[in-house]
Amino acid sequence: MAHNSRVAMVVPWSILMVLVILNGLVQEVSAAGECGRTPIGSAAASLSPCLGAAKNARAKVPPACCAKVNALIRTSPRCLCAVLLSPLAKQAGIMPATAISIPKRCNIRNRPAGKKCGRYTVP
Repeated sequence: MAHNSRVAMVVPWSILMVLVILNGLVQEVSAAGECGRTPIGSAAASLSPCLGAAKNARAKVPPACCAKVNALIRTSPRCLCAVLLSPLAKQAGIMPATAISIPKRCNIRNRPAGKKCGRYTVP
C-alpha cells in the first residue's frame, strides 16, 4: 500500500513541474514575440545604457541610450514596450512611467507618442 501512495504523490508533483516549465516557456515565447527573433532578455540588455535614466526622471539620458531606443523604435516599437514592462525591468528597478519618457527626453521625433504601453501612454 505504501508503494501506491508513493506513486500517487510522484505523479502530481511531476505534472505540476511540467505545468510550471510550460508556463515559463509560454511566457518567454510570448515576450520574445514582441521583439521578433530577439529574446526579450537580449533586447533588455541592449538597453543597459538607459538604466539610470529609466530609474530617475531627472537623470540625463546618455547618447548611447538614445541611439539604442531610437533603433528599437524604428525596428520594433512593441519590443520597447515589452522590455519596459517585463519582469527583467522590474527586477532591475526600472520605473515604467519614467522609462516610457526616455524617447521624449531623447527628442526622438518618430516616437509613438500617444500610444499605450500597458497602462502608460508614451509622451
